[in-house]
Amino acid sequence: MTMNSTDECPSTTSAGLSAAEALFHSLADGTRLAIVRRLAQGEARVADLVAQLGLAQSTVSAHVACLRDCNLVDGRAEGRQVFYSLTRPELLDLLASAEVLLAATGRAVVLCPTYGTDSQTTTTGVRGE
Repeated sequence: MTMNSTDECPSTTSAGLSAAEALFHSLADGTRLAIVRRLAQGEARVADLVAQLGLAQSTVSAHVACLRDCNLVDGRAEGRQVFYSLTRPELLDLLASAEVLLAATGRAVVLCPTYGTDSQTTTTGVRGE
């Protein structure tokens, strides 16, 4: 998977975003969310994430860099290896709250014509523009 203009790290591409927009944008990508969920279980190296997620090393590295730029992930060097972990336990609380909200809204979010799984968004992120 290559990162295109809509998937890039918000901290490096959209200086006009508010902090909340940048936070949610950084978590909106499925790969970054999968990395966060894996790191919730404990430290991991990029090689571990590559093996567990089945993605290219360059893809995982780019997404880890984005999460690191957003201060959601930090790296601990040990020799030539870097072990990544979540920086804030509140992130897990945020994800747990999202799970509760998704359970409450049922399929409404998935069926959303603008952002749902079946929407056909353009690079502007708005359907039909």
